[in-house]
Amino acid sequence: MSGILRLSHAEVRVPDLELALAYYTEVVGLIETTRDGDRAFLKGWDEHQHHSLILKSAPTYGLESLGFKVHEASDLDDLAAKIEQAGIETTRHAAGDLGPGSGDTVRFRAPSGHTVDLVHGMDQVGNAMPLLNPPIGPDNLTGMAPPRLDHIFLMAEDVDGVTDFFRDVLGFRLTEQIMSDDGYQLATFLERCHSTHDIAFLTGPDGGFHHVAFWVDDWNELRMGADKCAYHGVTVDAGPTRHGATRGCGLYFFDPAGNRNELYTGGYWFDPDDEPTTWTEAEMGRAIFYYQGQLNPAFMTVHS
Repeated sequence: MSGILRLSHAEVRVPDLELALAYYTEVVGLIETTRDGDRAFLKGWDEHQHHSLILKSAPTYGLESLGFKVHEASDLDDLAAKIEQAGIETTRHAAGDLGPGSGDTVRFRAPSGHTVDLVHGMDQVGNAMPLLNPPIGPDNLTGMAPPRLDHIFLMAEDVDGVTDFFRDVLGFRLTEQIMSDDGYQLATFLERCHSTHDIAFLTGPDGGFHHVAFWVDDWNELRMGADKCAYHGVTVDAGPTRHGATRGCGLYFFDPAGNRNELYTGGYWFDPDDEPTTWTEAEMGRAIFYYQGQLNPAFMTVHS
C-alpha cells in the first residue's frame, strides 16, 4: 500500500481554549498530549500517533485544517507533483514546523477552499498499553472515550469538482453518492482505508465544516454517548440514529464553541474494485437519516 492511508487529524477553532479542552477531555474523553501556546493537542486512547485533534484558540469556531497520513516519505513528493500538475500550489514543512509532534508535511488548499495537510512521520506516542499481553483497554478512561478519529464531513459549492480532485489526484475511492435530479452530486463519500468514508462532501459554501467524527465500537456506546450529553448538558443535534448512506450509526452533538461532533459506528468494508452506491435526491432524507426518512433543517447548518 502506498499514498494516503487514512484521515490523520483535524484542527478546529475555539474561542475559549480552556472550556473546549475541558469538554474534549472530560466529556468526549480524548487524551491531551501537549499544549503549545494557543493550541492544545489531543488523541483517542487507542491512537498511537501524537494527535488526531488540535484545538486552536481563535475568535470564531470552525475548521482550521485537516490532515491525512501518508505511508512513505516518497509519497509526499509524488502527491505534491500531482497536486501541482492540477494547478494547485503546495508548500513543504519539515517535521516539527507545524507544531509539536508534526511530521514532514505537504500543505495545500483544496478546490473546496479547505486547508489540507499530507503528513508522514508524525511522532508516535503509543496508546499507554504494553505491546506484550496487553489488557483490552486502559482502566482510567473518562467520558465517551472514543478509541480513534474516524472521518470528517465538509461542504463545497462544487461537489463534483472536489470529488474528482480527491479521486483523480489524491487517489481516493468513491463509496457512495447522492445525486440531484439534474445529474449533479449533492453529497459524496470517499475512502482510502477500506471504510465507508474518511472524508465526505455535501453541497454548501466552500470552506464549510459540518462535523468531525470519532469512532466507537457499537450501538450501545452511542446510547452511552447520548447519556453523557444529557448529563453534561451538551446539545444533541441528532440521534442516536442510522444512516442509509454508509449503513453506519451516529450521534451528533456540539462542543461549547458550536463545532459539530459525531460518534460513529458501523458501516461496511469497501474494496477498491467495488462500485459506489447511488442515492437519488428524492431519497436524500433516508440516505442521511434512514429511520426518520427526512432531514432536520438545523442539521444542514455549517461552519466556515
